[in-house]
Order: sequence, then structure tokens, then C-alpha cells
Amino acid sequence: MNKNTLWTILGVIVAIVIAWFLVNILFSVLAFIFKLLIVAVVAVIVFFLLRGVFARGRE
Repeated sequence: MNKNTLWTILGVIVAIVIAWFLVNILFSVLAFIFKLLIVAVVAVIVFFLLRGVFARGRE
């Protein structure tokens, strides 16, 4: 095993570790955005339900 092979193996290991962390961060950000979208949709539905309930109470 020569010196270049050792550096190549170390480079592959470092690349895998960095990629693992980057993918983990990416999935965390995507999960957060997905949660925000769900909360926004539920908030709009609840807003219109409450508006409808209170609008009927005035009539």
C-alpha cells in the first residue's frame, strides 16, 4: 500500500463523514419547512372555522 492509496482512503472517509452531516442538516431543514407548511394550513383552516362560527353568532 503506497502513500497515495492511504490518502485516497482517508479522503473517502472524510468525504463520507462530511456528507453524512450535510444530509442530516438538509433533512432537518426540510422537516422544519414541512412542519411550517402544515402549521400554516391548519391555522388557515382554524381561522376560517372560527370566522364562520362567530359570523353565525352575529346573525
